[in-house]
Amino acid sequence: MLLKIIKLYGIYGFLRLIRDVVVSKMLISFNCKVVRSPFYIRKDGQISYGRGFTSGVGLRLDVFHGGKVIIGDNVQINDYVHIAAIEKITIGKDTLIASKVFITDHNHGVFAESDHLSSPDIAPSSRPLESKSVAIGDRVWLGENVTILPGAKIGNGVIAAAGSIVRGTVPDNVIIAGAPAKIIKKYNYEIMAWEKI
Repeated sequence: MLLKIIKLYGIYGFLRLIRDVVVSKMLISFNCKVVRSPFYIRKDGQISYGRGFTSGVGLRLDVFHGGKVIIGDNVQINDYVHIAAIEKITIGKDTLIASKVFITDHNHGVFAESDHLSSPDIAPSSRPLESKSVAIGDRVWLGENVTILPGAKIGNGVIAAAGSIVRGTVPDNVIIAGAPAKIIKKYNYEIMAWEKI
C-alpha cells in the first residue's frame, strides 16, 4: 500500500502528503483526514469539521462576526475553494466540492430595500453587511467554479453543474445548471434514472 502511494505521488509528493496529514491533525482537527497546504483560515467565529474531512490546496475559510461553518462527515473539498461566513454555512455529509467553488452567506450592501448606506457612491467595503444562512444537503456534488449565494438551501443528492450560480431553494435529487441555476433533471426512483425536466 505504501509503495502504491509513493508511486502515485512520487517521493516529494508523498513527503508533502505526510506533512499535510500531520499539520491537519495537529492544527486543524483530529477529525480531518488531510488539509493540503497552503490553506488560509481566518476566524472570529466557529468552524467544525466532520470525520474524514479532506481538502485540496488553497482552501480559504473566512469566518467573521461570530459566524459559523459546519462541515459534515466525509466532505471532500478540492483546490482553491473559498468559503466566507458571517452568519452560518452548513455543508452536509458525503458532499464533494470541486475546485474554485465560492460559497458565501453575505453581501456588501443591502440591495433588497432602500438603504442610503448601500448607495453606489459608497465604497463596497464601507457598506453594511447583509447575510442569510446557507445550507448544503448530504451527498451534494458542486462542480468546478460553482458560486453559492446567500440564502441558498440545497437539498440532498443535488448536482450543480460547473459554472452554476445557485440561489434560493433547490429540492432533493435534481441536477441544476446555469446562471442563475435552474433544474434540468430530476432523479426518478421508479425507473432508477435521471429524467429531463
